[in-house]
Amino acid sequence: MLWNVPERKMRRGERSGCLTLEEMKKKQRVGILFGGRSGEHEVSLLSAASILKAIDKKRYEVIPIGITKEGRWVTASDAQALLAGGWRKENPRLAGDPEATPTAAVLRRGETVIVPPVPAESLQPLQIRATTELARPALDLDVVFPVLHGTFGEDGTIQGLFELADIAYVGSGVLGSAAGMDKSAMKRLFAAAGLPQTPWLEVLRSEWRAKPKAVTKRVEAALEYPVFVKPANLGSSVGISKVHDRSELAAAMDEAAGFDRKLVIEQGVGGPGAKPRELEVAVLGNDAPEASVVGEIVPGAEFYSYEAKYLSDASVPVIPARLAAAEAKQIRQMAVEAFKACDCAGLARVDFLMEPAGVAGKGKKQGTKPRIFLNEINTLPGFTSISMYPKLWEASGLPYKQLIDRLIELAAERHGEKQQTQFSRV
Repeated sequence: MLWNVPERKMRRGERSGCLTLEEMKKKQRVGILFGGRSGEHEVSLLSAASILKAIDKKRYEVIPIGITKEGRWVTASDAQALLAGGWRKENPRLAGDPEATPTAAVLRRGETVIVPPVPAESLQPLQIRATTELARPALDLDVVFPVLHGTFGEDGTIQGLFELADIAYVGSGVLGSAAGMDKSAMKRLFAAAGLPQTPWLEVLRSEWRAKPKAVTKRVEAALEYPVFVKPANLGSSVGISKVHDRSELAAAMDEAAGFDRKLVIEQGVGGPGAKPRELEVAVLGNDAPEASVVGEIVPGAEFYSYEAKYLSDASVPVIPARLAAAEAKQIRQMAVEAFKACDCAGLARVDFLMEPAGVAGKGKKQGTKPRIFLNEINTLPGFTSISMYPKLWEASGLPYKQLIDRLIELAAERHGEKQQTQFSRV
C-alpha cells in the first residue's frame, strides 16, 4: 500500500478529524451536491451517481442535493430524478418553496436562518435548527460532498457559501478552488513556485473581439503552432481547441470566448505532428498531501478532448504509466508542489505533458531527456468509479469506497482545524 495518513501531535483544545466513540454511534449526515449551471453538468451527474452507489450507507446518512441547469436547487426526491434524467420542469418541488417545504415557511416568517436547499418531507440537510439560546446552533449536515464540476461549483463560489454557513465540505477552500479553476491565475502561481510550464499567453474576450488582427499577431509573436486555445475558467476540456495554423485560430478563439471572458493560449508540447504524453497524478490530503502512482492517458483523438473523455471509449488509461523510477518520482513531487502552490485541500488531480521521445524542442539541448511540463490542476476531478482520480488511488492501494471515507475525514479534519482560528479580537 502506497498511501498513509501522516501522524502529528495535536495542540491543546484542537479537534481531530477522527470520529469520537460517541460520534461513531450515530451516522454522519453527508450531503452529495451535484448538477449545477456549468458546462460540466452531465459529468457531475455521472460522478454523483457513482458516489451515491458506492458510499457506505451503514456509516453515513446520505442526502442527495440537486441543482438544475437553470440553477434551481431541487428537493431530495427530485434530486434523485435529476440523476436519472427524469426531473420535471413542470411544478417541481424546489428547495426554499414555502408550499413544498414547511421549513422554508419558517424562513419566510423570519424565525430562523436556512441556507438552501431544504428538501421536502423529513430531509432538511442545510437547515439551521431554530433556537432561542445565544449558543451556536447546530447544522443538520455534518459534511457536504460537492460534486459540482466547473463554474459555480469548482471555482470557489459554492465553497464561499459553505464557509459562511460554517459547514464542513470536501475539497479545496475558496482560494484553492478559485486558483484551480482559473488557468491564468493557476499558471502564475505555478511560475512563482518555479514549476516548469509550456509558454502561454492570456487574452481577454473583449480584446479579441475588438482587435482580432492585433491579437493574432501577438499570439504568433509569442508562441509557435500548434497552440491550444482554452477558456480560462472551465474544465473537462470544454471549449478547448487545438490550432495547427493561423487559419484555425479565429474559430478556436470564438469557441473559447463563448465560455469565459479570459482565454488562455498555450504552446503545444512536442511540435508539429508529435503528440506529447499525457500524464496524471492524484493528490490526497490537507497540509501534508500525498501523491498516487502516475497514470497516463493515451487519447483516441488528436488530444484529450471532451468527446475523447466522455463520448468515446478509444482513449486508453495506462496505470501505472511506463516511466523510469526517477521520472515517476519527479512527477509525483511536482504534483504535490502544485497542490501546495494553489493552497489546495482534500483532493486534486494534477496533469502533466511529457515530450515524446526523440523530439528536439525549442531551447532543448541535443541528447537530453524528454522534458516534463506541468499542465494544470483540477480540484474536483471526475469521480466515477472508472475516472482517473479514483483509479489512480485504487492502483496505489486505496479502493473507491475507502477513498470516499478518507475525503469525508479530511473535510472534517480541515473544518476542525479551522475552528482554532480567531475571527475577532474578543
